[in-house]
Amino acid sequence: MKEFIQKQFEKNHLQSVKLLSILREIQAEFHFISKDAIEILANLLKIERTQIISVVEFYHFLSLEFRGKYEIFLSDSITDHMLDKQSLANYFAKKLGVKLGQLRGDGLVSLDNTACTGMCDQGPAGLINGYAITQLSKPRIDEIVSLIEQQVPVEDWSKEIFKVADNICKTDLLLTEEISQGSALQNTFKQGLTETLAEINLSGLRGRGGAGFNTAMKWQFCSQEKETARYVVCNADEGEPGTFKDRVLLNQYAHQVFEGMTLCAAIIGAKAGFLYLRAEYLHLYSKLEAILANRRDNNLLGKNILKQGVDFDIEIRLGAGAYICGEESALIESLEGKAGIPRNRPPYPVVEGYLNKPTVVNNVETFLAAAKIALIGGQAFANLGTKQSTGTKILSISGDCEHRGIYEYPFGTTINTILNNCGAKDVLGIQIGGPSGTFISNQEFDRVIGFEDLATGGSFIIFNQQRNILDSVRNFTDFFVDESCGFCTPCRVGTSLLKKQLDKIVDGHGSAGDIVALEEICQLVKNYSHCGLGQTAANPILTTLQRYPEVYQKQLKAISYEPGFDLNASLAPARKLANRDDAGAYLAQVED
Repeated sequence: MKEFIQKQFEKNHLQSVKLLSILREIQAEFHFISKDAIEILANLLKIERTQIISVVEFYHFLSLEFRGKYEIFLSDSITDHMLDKQSLANYFAKKLGVKLGQLRGDGLVSLDNTACTGMCDQGPAGLINGYAITQLSKPRIDEIVSLIEQQVPVEDWSKEIFKVADNICKTDLLLTEEISQGSALQNTFKQGLTETLAEINLSGLRGRGGAGFNTAMKWQFCSQEKETARYVVCNADEGEPGTFKDRVLLNQYAHQVFEGMTLCAAIIGAKAGFLYLRAEYLHLYSKLEAILANRRDNNLLGKNILKQGVDFDIEIRLGAGAYICGEESALIESLEGKAGIPRNRPPYPVVEGYLNKPTVVNNVETFLAAAKIALIGGQAFANLGTKQSTGTKILSISGDCEHRGIYEYPFGTTINTILNNCGAKDVLGIQIGGPSGTFISNQEFDRVIGFEDLATGGSFIIFNQQRNILDSVRNFTDFFVDESCGFCTPCRVGTSLLKKQLDKIVDGHGSAGDIVALEEICQLVKNYSHCGLGQTAANPILTTLQRYPEVYQKQLKAISYEPGFDLNASLAPARKLANRDDAGAYLAQVED
């Protein structure tokens, strides 16, 4: 172990910012982070043991306890449950002879749940020793169990077990054809960096991760900072359940994404960049490293790119299982080898980001679009979409439809059009933007995709009339409880209270007063949480309670309200809840 860790230490250039990368390697080799490993690392990196332990405990795919030679995680997303995940999980556990959430007695295999693995178009899905498995079935499980019992190394398993499809169903401006390598950079250098930034501004491109901040403005702010050291970060940690577009973009259009990062670096004056790749996409790592090497060979990365005096290179850093790291400041903390706890803002990353230097953080799709704009011009992009939402949006469509996969539409496209294209019938409603987004009912399908109406990072989960909407609400609420980083009381305590209160109501033990209390807790968690996770954690409850009060009311004890009871009227005071200075103390009191 000491020799192995020493090699990792040297490979990662003796840097404490590489702590997470080193811990990932130790976990993969030994299937846990032992006390001895922590002691060795603490001495080598000259940091406290407690700091290392806090990082291990923060990430889902790192463990202080041995997990077994074969670590199996099953995706617990609602889209997997809709495909009979629970019965398959029970079958898996029975065949392996181990309970879900436990290590088998002989130490060979462990089986547990994890959050959405980004395979919603081909579930039920999971991970084996970090590598994605899709379309689980009883025959597939039998095959996997047989390989495990024979102790066949994972690298020798059939490639079919690890097959991941892209499922691109509809293309438009960005996906119809990938730009040729170097073409966007050549055009950028030809027309000038200032002029290219002006074209991106003309395009109206806004961040595609969900927040929608103006891309050109972000780049300009960063370029104007006095610090000479600047960084470019591509956020490929799409942990929002129901989202998988970035996985496909990196598999099919990685050159274009890296080109977008490079032109950003040229514009802002950055010499180093990072692709922060979510742990669940480990299967893409080697391919992406090869693409980066190819770009270096072709003088599209490295020193004096295209002989224009620009020096820039990209490093891939893998996450270790933490939804919160999709938030840009938490992502930067993770890049620095720390637990991914969101920073206080301001200052924003463009002022103080990675290593407290000016940093641009953009989504995979944003960099893809920027490269296209540098080639075709801003007006061609702005001609699509709407005035406030120019260009196209790439959607990850899953759930109850005939054709799950990737769809690209101009902003302003109606929900009805999208449903018709993907073969969705008898629809009850749609979760747009994942659990942190909005649930819309079948009375709202004339609404459109766009920042002025239905903004989304890309998740689009369809539910038909046979589904119980409360199943999805419970799944999403459980998700937020598990993924809360625990930093602030409104989120740490509030999400747990939401779960308890929701379970009480759904299980038929609640009164009308319990729903009023549920809404009040929702408002407190939403208004007083430190970051976007807590601020959106109540959305699954709030958006469905608003549209389907009768579904919640039906779960109440019959004696809890009088005939003619109006739930919406009872909720009015809670919905007016706004300024409460003692929100944290109040939630702690409710918890007690």
